Amino acid sequence: MHTEPTAEQIEREGIYRSLGLTDAEYAQVVEKLGRLPNYLETGLFGVLWSEHCSYKSSRIHLKKFPTDGPQVLQGPGENAGVVDIGDGIGIAFKMESHNHPSAVEPYQGAATGVGGILRDIFTMGARPIAFLNSLRFGPLDDAHTRYLFGNVVAGIGGYGNCVGIPTIGGEAVFDPSYRHNPLVNAMCVGQLPADRIVKGAASGVGNPVFVVGSRTGRDGIHGATFASAEDPHAKERSAVQVGDPFLGKLLMEACLELMATGAVVGIQDMGAAGLTSSSAEMASRAGGGIEMMLDRVPCREAGMTPYEMMLSESQERMLVVMEKGKEELAFQILRKWDLQVAEVGRVTDDGRLRLYFHDEVVADVPVRLLVDEAPVYDREIAAVYEPPGAHVALPPDPVNYQLELEKLLAHPSIAKKQWIYHQYDTSVRASTVFGPGYDAALVLVPDSEKLVAMASDGNGRYVYLNPRVGGAIAVAEACRNVVAAGGVPLAITNCLNFGNPEKPEVMYQFSQAIEGMSEACRALSAPVVSGNVSFYNETGGEDIYPTPVVGVVGVVEDSQLATPSEFSEAGLAVYLVGNLSDGLEGSLYWQMKAQQAAGDAPSFDLATEVKVQRFVQRAIREVGITAAHDISEGGLAVALVEMVEETAPIGMTVSLPAGFQLPGVLFGEAQSRFLIAAQASKENMLQDLAFTLHTPLLRLGETNTSGELVISIDGESSPAIQANLHELKKIYTSALENNMNQSWR
Repeated sequence: MHTEPTAEQIEREGIYRSLGLTDAEYAQVVEKLGRLPNYLETGLFGVLWSEHCSYKSSRIHLKKFPTDGPQVLQGPGENAGVVDIGDGIGIAFKMESHNHPSAVEPYQGAATGVGGILRDIFTMGARPIAFLNSLRFGPLDDAHTRYLFGNVVAGIGGYGNCVGIPTIGGEAVFDPSYRHNPLVNAMCVGQLPADRIVKGAASGVGNPVFVVGSRTGRDGIHGATFASAEDPHAKERSAVQVGDPFLGKLLMEACLELMATGAVVGIQDMGAAGLTSSSAEMASRAGGGIEMMLDRVPCREAGMTPYEMMLSESQERMLVVMEKGKEELAFQILRKWDLQVAEVGRVTDDGRLRLYFHDEVVADVPVRLLVDEAPVYDREIAAVYEPPGAHVALPPDPVNYQLELEKLLAHPSIAKKQWIYHQYDTSVRASTVFGPGYDAALVLVPDSEKLVAMASDGNGRYVYLNPRVGGAIAVAEACRNVVAAGGVPLAITNCLNFGNPEKPEVMYQFSQAIEGMSEACRALSAPVVSGNVSFYNETGGEDIYPTPVVGVVGVVEDSQLATPSEFSEAGLAVYLVGNLSDGLEGSLYWQMKAQQAAGDAPSFDLATEVKVQRFVQRAIREVGITAAHDISEGGLAVALVEMVEETAPIGMTVSLPAGFQLPGVLFGEAQSRFLIAAQASKENMLQDLAFTLHTPLLRLGETNTSGELVISIDGESSPAIQANLHELKKIYTSALENNMNQSWR
């Protein structure tokens, strides 16, 4: 039988280091406890003081985010944020990372990421209505990358499809920076009555505490410290959880029914750090304590120790505090759904987490010390930051612009992503209006004329080149996507994926990215209501691109305002909203030429961003436009091709003014720009609106029946590009599938 080390051995042999504590942190625990912690107590501090749970390197910077607004019903600090879309309707949403587990076990890592974010949403009392995701991988010419990518996509689909929630949006980026550290960020959105938010607080002295859902096993032990390690790939696979989506569906329905009774005082998912984090955090929010009898916890493996029970991250489990006297109600509902339920403890007022096992106290520690007094580090920030590609020479003008466009359309980061979303159920619940492939996803709100708009976006290359500007662009582009679909952005969630925070240059990237994101959030009236930080995304000393991913939720007041990103008819006028630019800074085109991220971040002006978003919002509502699409990776030429519906037998002629450098005009990624299409008769109205709002508006050309894309420069005798649009769309739609047709399983 395994014997746990004594408190004296833990100190003498430095065993606390293997449990996630530094020498200084262990000394702090000893000083504040006034004694040596035992093995279980040391493990509790190890997980709750980990980077993953305590945000000890990021907390001082996260305070810079704006978190308030008249639309905010619940900001950071709960399981998810909630915004008000009117009519008594609240929308709960959050994004989480599951990067480290997905690098080791891609299917289960991605599946349990989806399951975890699902529980965060229904824990608020919200019925989940949609999933989104944001994925980053290395180049697909590598068989192991294809294995990781293919299995992550399968894991997302496998869990989401089984629980009956549509996966309706997201992005996928492929870059050498992510070769050894893929990013798997999952977002969930749910709906609830605005006045019935359920919170994760263990309040009410004497109220019973229940463990609900799956039995507790040994999977996922040390998952939180695993995600806070410098080289997570060196960890064993037992740190990765295993999900059961069918049980997840039952748990969701049972918990929603239980919360609808009004007898639930507090509820929390057992995510990172399992029973430890859920119990301690719920007690902390209420300013009280919890005592639990661990021998009552339903276990699926024999001989589990208190340490294993408290640190297990077995999936599909919840901790629920009920009103005293309503215990039988919990048993009735949960047993009806064929779920495990056990009353394991009660709420106390002594501020302590006290754990018993066979009537013996096995841990007794202050909740505040575990949660609120976790160390906070003001990490060193580099004074000078200059990425290696900052002074790379511009590439020479290409001989064949059409060939360059085809190369961009074939790049997996740009190519159409139907290989991914064809594996997802995108229309279950019959509420999806716009699914994957649109600038933003739109979902019908039951018993309302409104739609919920949602998108996820980010560009690590931009942040790597200029963290502050890149951070602002991440927020602006995500909001731009919602605006293009007819929505008004309300608030954001985020996943902040960065390298090793112990490196001053990484903390420079992190702190500056948050500054830029905060500026954009304020300018666009889109506060941060939830989020997640993922550090230590590095292998062999090489960090990923700093990659803040932004999820945004907005509202479309009337379904008639839903605006597609493609057009399918001839005779439409096509306009550029925003400035024509010929800069190649930070573009994928320049990176492909230089074989590294090059230059600065793309040109970006926050005041212009506000103007163009406001113009498109009003153009949709007051003028009526046929389509809108933001210009992002690949630039203007790629955006024009993307706007043509795949099966539409139409063409497009575009005329650009002289005096600009052509590669930059076609392939540059200057920000704050939309393409819109409208009936020709709307031109005067659009020009008047642009004049009123001081917004640049340029008529580029029109759609026709030629089947060709013709891009000409004023005064030039021959077009810069004259290509068959059907062939361009074929490249765009088949590139990702062609890559994945190679062996990867």
